[in-house]
Formats: sequence, structure tokens, C-alpha cells
Amino acid sequence: MTAPAYTQRPKRQRRCIACGAQSSKGDLLRIVRSPEGAVAFDATGKSAGRGAYVCSEACFEKACASKRLDRALKTKVSNTDMERVRAEMRAATAHTQG
Repeated sequence: MTAPAYTQRPKRQRRCIACGAQSSKGDLLRIVRSPEGAVAFDATGKSAGRGAYVCSEACFEKACASKRLDRALKTKVSNTDMERVRAEMRAATAHTQG
């Protein structure tokens, strides 16, 4: 008797909150609101909290300008938080590209 063949489930797709492009979780950049309410860039994609995904820095800017980031995280994201997340995102993308 042979063991049943298990099929791998397809990877769950995430959607960029700015442009709507779908991609796998690892291809997108995640911004997270922690249970304590702090907003940060999630380089690992595994931090606890409510997450929002963008596909690029340009989409992050678009999401901030249109308040889509606020809606996705269900909180008001301050300018200070946006600047810090922007800097963290640039540092992480520069590290992976270079």
C-alpha cells in the first residue's frame, strides 16, 4: 500500500495597498502596527500585529499620501512614524540590493 501523495498548498498571495498588485509575501514590503500600537517596518515579515503590504518605496509614498496606510493599519500614522519607516525600508532594500 502506498502513502497518499500530499500536494503542496499554493503560497498565499498578498496585495499591495497602493497599486493593488498581487505577489507572494516575500516579494512585498510589510509595515506592521504592533499590539502596543507602534508602527514599524517589518523586515522579517513575521512580527506580531496588523500588517500592510507595499511593493515598492513609491507605493509606500502613495499609500501614505492617500491615507491608505492609515486605513490598512487601522490607526493614524504620524509623520514621525512615516519618516522612521521610510528610513528603515530604504536601509533594508539597500542591504538586499547591494
